[in-house]
This record gives sequence, structure tokens and C-alpha cells, in this order.
Amino acid sequence: MMRNERGALPTDVYLSSVSSLYEHRRTLVIGMLSHVVTFLLVFLKTSDPLYLACAATIVIVWVLRNLDMNRFDQQDFSGADHAAVRKWENRYIIGGISVTITCGIACGYAIAVSQDSFSELACISVTLASMISLVGRNYGSERAVLLLSSSACLPIVIGLITMRDPFMLVLAVLILPFILSTWMMANNVRAFLYENVLAAREIRTIAGQFDAALNNMTHGLFMLDGHNRVVVANERACELLDLGDKADLKDRLLGEVLEHGAGRMSLQRDKSQNLARQLDLLIKGKRSRALISISDDLFLEFSANRRENGEIVLIFEDVTARVQAEKQILQMVRFDTLTGLPSRDYFAELAQNAMIADDGLHRDIGFLVLDVAEFKHVNDTRGHVVGDKLLQAIAERLKSLAGRDAIAARLMGDEFVVLFPNKTGAKGLEERIRSLHAGLRGVYMAGGFTFNMTMSAGFVITQDRDFRLEELQIKADLALSETKARNKGGCTAFEAEMDARYLDRQKLKSDLRDAVSSGGLSLSYQPMFKPDGSRIECCEALARWTHPERGPVPPNVFIQLAEEIGVVTDITRYVLRQACRDCMNWPADISVSVNLSVLDLRGNEIVAIVAEALKETGLDPARLHLEVTESCLMDEPVKVQAILHDLRERGITIAIDDFGTGYSSLSYLDALPASIIKIDRSFVRNIREDARRFKLLRGTVNLARALGLKTVIEGVETADQLQLINKFGCADLIQGFVFSAPMPASAIEALCKQGARKRSNKSSGQRIA
Repeated sequence: MMRNERGALPTDVYLSSVSSLYEHRRTLVIGMLSHVVTFLLVFLKTSDPLYLACAATIVIVWVLRNLDMNRFDQQDFSGADHAAVRKWENRYIIGGISVTITCGIACGYAIAVSQDSFSELACISVTLASMISLVGRNYGSERAVLLLSSSACLPIVIGLITMRDPFMLVLAVLILPFILSTWMMANNVRAFLYENVLAAREIRTIAGQFDAALNNMTHGLFMLDGHNRVVVANERACELLDLGDKADLKDRLLGEVLEHGAGRMSLQRDKSQNLARQLDLLIKGKRSRALISISDDLFLEFSANRRENGEIVLIFEDVTARVQAEKQILQMVRFDTLTGLPSRDYFAELAQNAMIADDGLHRDIGFLVLDVAEFKHVNDTRGHVVGDKLLQAIAERLKSLAGRDAIAARLMGDEFVVLFPNKTGAKGLEERIRSLHAGLRGVYMAGGFTFNMTMSAGFVITQDRDFRLEELQIKADLALSETKARNKGGCTAFEAEMDARYLDRQKLKSDLRDAVSSGGLSLSYQPMFKPDGSRIECCEALARWTHPERGPVPPNVFIQLAEEIGVVTDITRYVLRQACRDCMNWPADISVSVNLSVLDLRGNEIVAIVAEALKETGLDPARLHLEVTESCLMDEPVKVQAILHDLRERGITIAIDDFGTGYSSLSYLDALPASIIKIDRSFVRNIREDARRFKLLRGTVNLARALGLKTVIEGVETADQLQLINKFGCADLIQGFVFSAPMPASAIEALCKQGARKRSNKSSGQRIA
């Protein structure tokens, strides 16, 4: 019946429709109790007073509606007109909306504000459960169905929209058809009843509309009787399962129908049997849903609902796009997108599964970690695109060499890992690991370039009963570290001593961190003398650490540890502050020199640290020398040069330490704001016996002087070396054991006073003479 036909209905027919709204009040009690209990549960879960208010509102509305229904029972409608009946219809709708909008607001609030999974599930479940009975109870009023369903669902739509999630937005849009379909179903029911009263012609119209709606569903549908015979099938069901004409399916057993469709689709026997088995479980109520693979290109999801009369409604839809999207997402999560190898997490899962799948025999397993040597150089010189292609080529060779019985994965960057589960004895397994490592070395083609690559590797072999992935990786990493330290490009097996050395090193790192934070370091100073030894011009500050148990720890050991644990800048801050403070106690013509680490110049703090030390101690910047090695310029030369220029502009002297040991010594002389070069001790060794080495020393000194640089020669240990250096005037300053070993600051003060007295006595003697 059309919407605009209501006014043409006889008043008695209209009254019977409205009266149906006021019947079956027991369902209102059940609905009220379910709503109240649900909101109280949500309130207990979330402590949100809104849900308590919702429960109270439901109770109040239920009481008012019952009072109103009692008034309806007492009304005399014998002479009522159309308007009087409509008034009672409106009163009922207002009461119903009060309930549904309360439920809808609770749902929308749970989605948009509470965002508690239990709140959302409980509120939406009880609201949608109410919607199930909406049509059956309110079919007598078209407006009641539309307004009640809209007032219940629109707050949910609003809540979903506020989430600003595209999937939630789609879900919000899909709720609107739900409102419409509820309204349409109510119209159909009402129209069906009116047909029996008004005309048989309307029955055929309603049946046609129902059939059209059924066959235009996006879901396939079967309605089965109590004996699993097909009562109703829609066009979509026939299309998805290739069943032919739906008229031929009526009263046929579902099993026969499925066999017919399987034959038409040429389904494999195992898939056909699986389809029948899964649907049987659904129909018997042992499962609520079933995702069934009909073919590689078709996945259907089925659900079943058993009606009170024993009939079963079987609904299914094509979810192929969703399944394929989920597979693609799973592929992305499980596998490295660059190399196609398993990711770290999926590798762990595969490794665990490999151990579970063991046949129970205790066998050896191997765990190998690989690091591509000098891979950073490839990225720096050829670019990351070529670097990525090289990693792909390495991964392909790794997969080929590892074979199907091993599990290879990419950990991160240029690191790969291989697990060899339970196949051969320990000796054969080690041979296989070393063979794989050897096979990975060699020539690779990537991006039009040829690379001769080597791999540093570390591995551990243990029994499968001792399998603990994290422990294996730690041990293999220790072996890899040993390879990088002693035999780069080699393959090292884990040994127990490595673990002990690692723990010892970690303990030393912890002790160093404590020493730095608690002021456990000290300073020594090695003077730089004039070549004739007459006086000190500068002293190099040297950090010292005396371990409470191990005694003195060499600087080359603890400085490396400091760089690894990230406290080297803290050491530099301490050395700068203490060196400047000590220098203030020395004569004004003596400077102090402090070494800067590579890591100091990579950060942005060093300029501020130097300025703070000078300000705190009051030392003249001209008395502070900062020594940098050529290696400091290798990674970020532009940034380092800018920092050194900034320091130079503040009046600080810059010196190049260990000059001549780097890769590009001469190229940096003009670029750096250096005033001093300190020639490395390797130039001084055996200069009396090795004429070539001495010529190299003299040439370096002449070059430095030609550029206006002051030279300091380090490591002068013998009088013979000093005599030869002075004979040819090779140095502006001498630093070495020939004059003095490193000493504490107080000794420097005493040495300076002693030197001053000698110069004074010498001067007095000359005047007397």
C-alpha cells in the first residue's frame, strides 16, 4: 500500500492498525529489562554516568508508556474520527522514540566517546536486537517503523562518522540501507495485512515486490524446510553457485543442489566435499559462519539462521575481494617487501614451527647471521636504488644456496639470517654453513654495476632441544662481532669464551658509565716542549680511568667503550672543564690541548660545551687548543668544517692530530681552519736507520711550514731522534718521553716553576759574566 493512501483508509481499519501497536505489552517489559540490564552492565564496566542515566530514562519511559497504554484501553473509540486515532498513534510513536533515541545515543556515545569495546558491543547489540522486533511490533504504523528505526540508528551513524575512519564511514553509510530495509519490510508486512482486508489484488503486488527485493539482494539466499529441502532460492544464490534456473531447485534436497552446482562449475572433489561438510555444520548450528573456498578466484562466506518452525535461512556472499586483500596484507606483514624473504617476526614464527614439526629425534641445528661487508660504501657511491638491487641479488643467491630445508630471512638493513633445522650432524652442518658463506662471496650484478662482495658471518650450532631463538641470535651476533674484529669477511663459529668476553665487556661498559657519572675519571698531561727543551708551550690533556678492580684501563679501550655506549661527549665535557681549570693554575704562556672525538663533531653540542667550559673557568680562548683527527672529516666533512670554523672564530686554536695516518691528509690541509699539525709517531720511528722515512718527515714539515702551519712531532723517545730532528730544524714543538711522560696537573706546575728558575739562573749568570 502506498504512503499517500493512508488517508483513504477506513477509520476502523486505521484504528485496528493503531490498536496493534498497543498490544503485546509483555515484549515491552522484556525489552525494558534487557535495555536496563545492558546499560547497568556498561556503567559497571566504564563507570560512565551517561549509561546510568540511560538506564533510568528507559525505566521512566516504560512507566509512562504503560500508563498511556492503560489510558488507551479505557478510551471509547466507537465514535472516533481519523484525527483522534492519529493522536494515539502519535502518542505511541513519541514513547517509542524516547526509547530508541536513548538506545541510539548510548551507541553513538560508546563509539565516538567511550571507545570501549564492551560498551560498543553491548549497546549496539541491544539496540540492533530491538530493531529485530521493530517490524513485527510496529507494522501497523509506517511512521512508527521509520521514526523508531531512524532515531535508533542515526546516532550510531553520527558516532561512526566522528571516528574519521574510511572503513567506519562506509559502515555508517551501510546503516542507512538498514533503516530503509526495516521500513520497507514493515510496509510489506502491513501491506500484506491490508491486502486481506482491502483486496486480493494487493497480494500479488506485495508478492512481486518481495520477489524483486529478494532477487536484487547482493547476498545469495536459500530457505530450507526441516528436511533440508529448498523452499526459496534467490537469483544471486543461483548465480554464485552456478545452479541454473531457481525454479528447478524448489523442493530439492540441498545436497543434490550443491552436487548439481559442483558439476556445472567442475569443482574438484575435495572442494565439493568441503562445501557440503561446512554447510552441514552450519545447518546443525555447530558453527555460526563458514568461509569456504569454492575456487582460487571465488570465496563465499555462509551464515545460517534456524527459525522457530524448523526452517533454515542460509545466506552467503562473495568475499573474494576481502580475502585477497587480507592475503596481500598478510604477505606484506610476513615478508620483506624488498627481498621477498621472511621478515624478522615471521622468521621467528617459522623457526618455532620448524621445531614443533620435528620427529622427536634430538638433532643439531645451525643458526647463521650474515652481514654484507662494505655495503654502506655501495649506498654512498652508487645510491640507495642500486644498493637495494644489490640486496635483492644477494637475497636471491641466499635463497638458492640455503635450499628448501633451511629458513632464510632478512633481519634489517644488510643483515641476513639462516636457520638450518634438524637435518645433518654437527660436522656436516658446519661444512654446509661454511659452504653457504663461501658461495655468497663473489661477483654480483646490480643496476648496471659489478660488485665483488664479501660477507662477514657468525654462526652457532646447538641441539634442537636447546632451541631458544633469542639466545641463538645473541651467540651468532657475538661470533659475527668476532669476525668483524679479527677476520672481516670471514665466518666464525661461536665459542663459549665469546660469551664470557661479551659479558665482561658489558660489565666494563656499565662500570665506565658509573665512573663517568660519578666523576671517576682523572686527567694526566703530556707537555709539548720547545725543541731545545727550554720550556713548555702546551700540554695535552689525557683522560685516565683507574678501575677499582682491574686497575688502569688503557685509553684506547675505554674511549672505544665510551663511543659505543654514547658517553664520549660526557667525557669530553669533563676533560674540557677540568683542563681549562688546571690551565688557569699554570703560567699564562702555557696552553692546554684537548682531543675531540669523531662523535663530538657529529653532534650539535660541542660548540656550546667548549663555550661553557671557557666561561665557567675564565680561561682565555687563545690558550685552548682542540685536536681533531682526519677521520673526523670522513662522514660529514661540510658539517665538521663549519663547527671547526666556528670554534676558530672564537679564538680557539685547531690542531690536526696524528697527521699523516689518514686517507686524505693533504686534501684537508687547505680546507680546515687548522693552525697546528701534530705529526704521528710513526714518522719518527727508526729515522736514524731509515733515510727514506726521515726524508718523508722533512718533506711533511716543509709542506706544513709552506702553508704557515706550526708543527708538533709526537713520539720522540730517544736523544738520538731529538738530535737529528733539531739538526734539521724539523719541529716547532716536541712531545714525547725524551722530555716527559704524562703527569698530573700539579707536576706540570712544579715543572713550569723549575723551568722558570733555570731560565732565571741562566739569565743571571749571563749578566754576571
